[in-house]
Amino acid sequence: MEREGALSQKTREKIKVKKPKQYKVIMHNDDYTSMQFVIEVLVRIFNKKLEEAEKIMLDVHKAGKGIAGIYSYDIAMTKVNTAMGWAKEEGFPFKLSVEEV
Repeated sequence: MEREGALSQKTREKIKVKKPKQYKVIMHNDDYTSMQFVIEVLVRIFNKKLEEAEKIMLDVHKAGKGIAGIYSYDIAMTKVNTAMGWAKEEGFPFKLSVEEV
């Protein structure tokens, strides 16, 4: 019996849990989506504080893109789909993409 216990202890030690891959959500600039809408998306969907949302919005405006956040794949895609759906409802061609970190 002791031998089985030692074997399963050894087996448990070999199992390593991998952290899920992380993905950054990137917002892209366009000439039509309002700065206020981008800020609202960052606050409501990406849970950013107003000051941080304004900084990210300015990055998007000046550099052409900005990082809205870094998440696991499922969360990143859910946030992207929610934001792009809302943008479509509002008539904005707002674009987001996801890249592995």
